[in-house]
Parts: sequence; structure tokens; C-alpha cells
Amino acid sequence: MTRITSIEQYHSEYKKSVASPELFWEEQANEFTWKRKWDTVLNWDFATPSVNWFLGAKLNITENCLDRHLSTRGEQIAFYFEANDPNEKKRAITYRELYSDVCRFANVLKGRGIKKGDRVCLYMPMIPELAIAVLACARIGAIHSVVFAGFSATSLAGRIQDMDSCAVVTTDGAYRGAKSISIKSVVDLALQECPSVLNTIVYKRTGEKIDMQKGRDIWWHEEMESASAECAAEIMDSEDPLFILYTSGSTGKPKGVVHSCAGYMVFTKYTFENVFQYNEKEIFWCTADIGWITGHSYIVYGPLLAGATSVMFEGVPTFPDAGRFWQVIDKYKVTIFYTAPTAIRALEAAGLEFVKPYKLDSLRVLGSVGEPINIEAWEWYHKNIGKENCPIVDTWWQTETGGILISPIAGITKTKPGFATLPLPGIQPVLVDEKGNVIEGNNVEGNLCIKFPWPSIIRTTYGDHERCRTNYFATYKNLYFTGDGCRRDEDGYYRITGRVDDVMNVSGHRIGTAEVESAINMHSDIVESAVVSYPHDIKGQGIYAFVISTKQHQDIELLKKEILAEVTKIIGPIAKPDKIQIVPGLPKTRSGKIMRRILRKIAEGEIENLGDTSTLLDPAVVEEIVLGRI
Repeated sequence: MTRITSIEQYHSEYKKSVASPELFWEEQANEFTWKRKWDTVLNWDFATPSVNWFLGAKLNITENCLDRHLSTRGEQIAFYFEANDPNEKKRAITYRELYSDVCRFANVLKGRGIKKGDRVCLYMPMIPELAIAVLACARIGAIHSVVFAGFSATSLAGRIQDMDSCAVVTTDGAYRGAKSISIKSVVDLALQECPSVLNTIVYKRTGEKIDMQKGRDIWWHEEMESASAECAAEIMDSEDPLFILYTSGSTGKPKGVVHSCAGYMVFTKYTFENVFQYNEKEIFWCTADIGWITGHSYIVYGPLLAGATSVMFEGVPTFPDAGRFWQVIDKYKVTIFYTAPTAIRALEAAGLEFVKPYKLDSLRVLGSVGEPINIEAWEWYHKNIGKENCPIVDTWWQTETGGILISPIAGITKTKPGFATLPLPGIQPVLVDEKGNVIEGNNVEGNLCIKFPWPSIIRTTYGDHERCRTNYFATYKNLYFTGDGCRRDEDGYYRITGRVDDVMNVSGHRIGTAEVESAINMHSDIVESAVVSYPHDIKGQGIYAFVISTKQHQDIELLKKEILAEVTKIIGPIAKPDKIQIVPGLPKTRSGKIMRRILRKIAEGEIENLGDTSTLLDPAVVEEIVLGRI
């Protein structure tokens, strides 16, 4: 696989990848283990949309993650596990041990009748068994769908129902900071609405007492005792689905993004090795949760495909204190550290006294993911964590892209705070205006689109291909629309300016305004609500809810608490509004459309520049909202 080692080589490889994309990606794919090679490298049409890479090829991604490493790095550590409690005994899992555990659990799944094409939902904390379950599903050709274990029972049930899952893999409980959280009880509540689930496999993590439903629920450890450590890998077509991952949209319920086997495999390894410039025997640590795409691509698949050693972390950055990240970096001599701006801002706010006790001299590369990193956080990270010696790769990508699309290449691309810099080879970005006209040149701003497919592009929205077309390919003809605004500066560097649709980026999590509004409106005393984002010092974006209540509810503070409880119950705590303002009405056009632009400005405090409100159905509402602003 081509390794970029200089900026001159980057420009050469980029030109080649644009001039001959099929040849470029074929060269990258040649190094993998294939059961059968492809007949055609690429067949695509963005109008349909239909994108197929390496047509006719047969493979299993786990053979490339595990089997092919056994002869050369079987005793190498694949994962160090750092538990929530820093005093818990350290676990180190070699590639050979990981292979055996994946095969055992694959046989457990097969023993329960789970087969190729079945959908398996994983609802687990950040423990090695989650990665093992992911790979075991891929081993037998079952489609895994990891649901972040902070989502509510209602959110979990909705995802299970959408994909018609036949099994759930979970734990009894989870440790998170100073708290112990019940996990199985959330699953039990969700499964009351999910008759498709015939099997629930439970890993014992906390040892808390749980209910086990006879005939449905089984213990992980009991099944693994008798399972064989050998399991032949299912032969998969290049375009067979590998996983479904749910992400929030601007309207309606979360959508199941589908990624397929071959293209995703090729792209995640290529981007992992090149963006981070990973070298043999280095220690890589991505702090994301496997419940998000970052964890899929840069904890599980990318590093394992590259034969890397990774740290997997169960805890939170502030437990037992705000020096935990830095303590872990020193403990494992982490070389490459990849985290979110939210975490950086929170640790910056905690103060340098939590950084000073640690050397951090093993670090070579720093990374940022989840949202554009603000300049102040970038500079703090660069100075205090990287000691001004570590390049920062400010990566831009999405659940739908499968891997990093725009990013510096560590130590090669000249960085600029706040900029994702340049597209990776094979990525052809364009900026367009509202009418879809391409904006040429530099020092320009527009909506970010991609004009040519890359191997790990979204294939479909599970069960609703039309939604995939509408969301990503219908806005601008023959272009993939990212939903992000973007600026290209005088150096041709790209800076993401934020979402142009109604999706908020809260602590790196994409949350649709429609989802939050729907949850708020479930409260019996709420007539209507409108949700927007506003700048938040730690989260990047906070959630501001404008709510119309019935006159029955006199206790405003109690109402706000009930709204927060409703959102937590329906979506999960990550979607709770930071601010709730009870308002007499909402600014609407005469056709009934809510003018979110005005609400956004009010939430941001820009009340002197609200623009023309004369076309509203009731302009006086705006003045009342401004007067009541939190």
C-alpha cells in the first residue's frame, strides 16, 4: 500500500488518484488477502445512487485484520485495555489471542442460529469484548450494528426495529467515571417492543444482579467455555454489507448508514497508515467509542488491518481527575493520540496542574476528530500536550464517508490552526453555491460536495434507498453533498464552517433538531418546540430549545426538568437541551415555516442583527422571545 513520505509525493499521488482513480485504488487493494480478485474496479452513478467497488471480488475482512498477521505478529499486542478504574488489572491482548476469541464468539453466534446477512445489535461499553463481537459478526457474515451504550431504551428499540435485528450482544452493566450504569435493564426495556430478537448474549462486566429471560438470554462466559477457537471465515462479496451505523439526520428518525466489505477495508487501512504516519511498534490511541464511526474505523478496522497496537479506554477523561488522559499516555508510551475537540476544551478548562505531572515525551502525532477544532483549543493542544513538537492532524470526515477525507498528513502537510487542510488522494472536493454552480479558485466559500466516489462511501440507507438518494445525492446533480459549509483559503486549504442543515454537532455527536423537538413535544403540556444550536465553550455546540407550553403548567422550573427527563428517556442524555426558554410563540412565515435563522441568532446573542422580520406571520413574537432570552 502506498505510503506518502513527502509533500512532493503527496501532490504526485493526488494527481495520479484524480487522473486514474481506478488504477490508483487497484494498487492499494493489491496487498490484501482476497479469496478472489475483482473483475472491475469501479462502477458508479450518483443519480441512482449506485456505487460498487472491486466488483466480483470475494474476501473476508477479518482474515485481513487477524489471520494474515498470525505468522509475523501473532505475539504482538493488538489491544491494551485501560479500564475505567485505573487500579484495575491491565489487560493486553495479542493478535493470536484476539483471533482465538473472535473465532470462539463467532462459533457462539453460529450456535445460536445466527448466519450471514442477519443483523446483530451490539449495545456495550468500551471493553475488548465489543471489538471481539464486532469482528465475530464480520467473521460469519452477520451485519453488525453498534449502538452507543448511552442511548435510551426507546432509541435502542427504534434501531433494532429498523434493522429487524435477530440478536443483541450486551453486558450486565458498565463503569463510567464514579458511576456504575445498568446496561441490561435498558436492553430488557427495549426488547419489550422488539419481537425479532431471539437471542441476547450478556457479558459479565460489573457483576450486578440482572434478570435473565429463559430461552432468550445467555451468558457470554458460559458459551465461550465450550466454543472452538477455530472458525472458517465466511466468503463475502465485495459489496456485501459489513455494518449498519445509525446517524442523525435533519428530519425524521435516525438513518442506518450501510458500509460494505471491500471498499471500506481498503480505505480505512490506507487512511490510517497515511494520515497518522503509523510505524511498526508504535502505540496508537483513539479515545472514541466504538458506538461511533471513529471507533469502527480507527479503533477496530484501520489499526488491525495495519497490524497496529492500540489502547482501548473504558473510562472518561476526568476520572479520577482531569489528568487521566495524560497518565494513560505516559503509562503505555502512546505515540499517536486521536481525540475530540470537546475533550481538549474540557481538559484545557481544568487547568495545567493536571498536565504538568506527566512527561508526554512518547507522543509524536496528535489528532482531532468529530468537529472542527477551534483555534484556541488547537494552540493549547499543540503547546501543552504536543510540546510544539507534534503535528496535529485535524481530520474531517463523516459516518457516511467511512474514513478520513480531508486532513493533514502527519509531519508532511504544513498545518494551519482551524483548517483540515488538503484532501487525501482519491478525494475530489468541490465548493458549490446554493444553485449547485461550482465555485472555482481560492479565497471562496460554499457548500462542500465530492464529485467522485471513494471506496468507503455510503452505499445506502438501510431499508430506504430513496432516503439515501434524497439526503446525499439529490441536492446537487452528480455530486455527493456533505451537508457542511466550507471555506477554501488562499493556499487551497479547506476549513469546515459547520452544518448547513438542521443537524447539530454536540460534543462531536450529530443530533438532529427534529429528533429533539419530537422528544420535547411528547410532554403533555408542550404545544410546539423549536431547537437550534449555539456556541458552547466545551461542547462546541449546545442545544437551545424554544418551547411553547400550555397554560396549565405554572411551575416553569419543574416543566424544564420534566422536558429534560423526556428527552433523556426518548433519545438519551447526550441530547438534553442546555437551555430551555418558554416562549409565547415561534417566528413563522405565513406558510407556517419556522424561521430557525432568527432563533439561531437569538440563541447566539446576536439580537441586534436579526434581519427582516416584517414577513413573519406575527413579528411581535420575536420581540417577546428576545425579552425572555436566557
